[in-house]
Amino acid sequence: MDTTRRGNYESGSDYVLEYGELRFTFNERDFTERVEQAATKLGFVGGLLGDEEREDLVNLAVNGEVHEAHSELGEHINECWGDLHGPSERSLVHWIRRLVFRGAWLDQRVLEGELEIVFDETNNSFGYAQPERNFELIELSPEPSWRRVAYRR
Repeated sequence: MDTTRRGNYESGSDYVLEYGELRFTFNERDFTERVEQAATKLGFVGGLLGDEEREDLVNLAVNGEVHEAHSELGEHINECWGDLHGPSERSLVHWIRRLVFRGAWLDQRVLEGELEIVFDETNNSFGYAQPERNFELIELSPEPSWRRVAYRR
């Protein structure tokens, strides 16, 4: 059995996500970009956000809610809260955190040589392959969509 201890992702010390023995720390820019990318992947936001919108989205990811909205996005989150909040598998907060964590986990596996980023010609996108398994692509679990309650400017 391979007992190699995996490293923890680290880009700074502004934000911390922990899961089991893994502890990932992020600088503010890295975390903010990852949160925005996660919300985009989930279909909740589209296009680039303004600073105040990003601030509200980060507050949602960190605090699990937006106490004081700084933008129309924050107001939208509060207005749609009933559709965004729920058990973890149906919570926007859970899925944003999960995608931020998954992205950092994948990046750390690439840094350690366990995975490589490859271009998948079947669907014209990038994916992750395992060099030790003849570059077999890994399959990421699908994420739900929040397009029906998406924030639109």
